[in-house]
Amino acid sequence: LGLEKRLDFPGPDGRFLTVGVPESTVEILLWAGHPAAPQTSEGVEPGVVPGPVILESPDLRSEYELLRSRGVTFEEAGPVDYPWGVRITAFDPDGNRISLRQKGRRGRATG
Repeated sequence: LGLEKRLDFPGPDGRFLTVGVPESTVEILLWAGHPAAPQTSEGVEPGVVPGPVILESPDLRSEYELLRSRGVTFEEAGPVDYPWGVRITAFDPDGNRISLRQKGRRGRATG
């Protein structure tokens, strides 16, 4: 397909990869998910996890504060640091999960 591998992360929740078209900022996340996780979408075949929507931000902590001030609800209490970057999960009005992320360690809180 002409895609290039961008990230290969063997994390505690399972390995995931990102791939993209060369010279494009769009990435596709490839992750098996958690077959045992509770299903939140109607009509989903048992044991199959629907693919997530992931939006990327250059400053996730600022985006989180803005969205929270506008009434967006989140799964976590705040952005979470991971070895590959920062992530938090928001819920849309229908309860669908939207993963927000920032690549790299630039989003880390300083103490």
